[in-house]
Amino acid sequence: MTTPIGTVGTPTTTATTSATRNDQMGKDTFLKLLVAQMRYQDPSNPTSSSEFMAQTATFTQVEKLEEIASQNRELLTLQRSLSAGALVGKHVAYTADDGTTVTGAVSSVVVTSGSEPRAIVGDKAVPLGRITEITLPEVDAPATGTPAS
Repeated sequence: MTTPIGTVGTPTTTATTSATRNDQMGKDTFLKLLVAQMRYQDPSNPTSSSEFMAQTATFTQVEKLEEIASQNRELLTLQRSLSAGALVGKHVAYTADDGTTVTGAVSSVVVTSGSEPRAIVGDKAVPLGRITEITLPEVDAPATGTPAS
């Protein structure tokens, strides 16, 4: 008999790791605006040094936030890879394309750049988001008897 580790739930869709939005300004856009402001400022009324320093500080903040976001993406990828690797040798249940529940042992895990890791169950590559249950494989009970002298 298998020992359940836990139930993940019923998957609905495969999650994505990032979203591309065209309405967000990055550091390049901010720098272009700052340069354009300096280029076209009124020579008789230049930007004050405190205002320029505030804009430079804001640019630095934007740059650092993008760096933190990049590091978070890398950490998430690493965490998913480690979690996927821990499934090798475990028995899993997953929802197949037709909605049925299929069970089997995970023989390996495929981790590719830019996509969700996939557990290899039999001859199927199963996205981790479709796995609904993870169980430990059955372990034979130790033999009982008298120890050898």
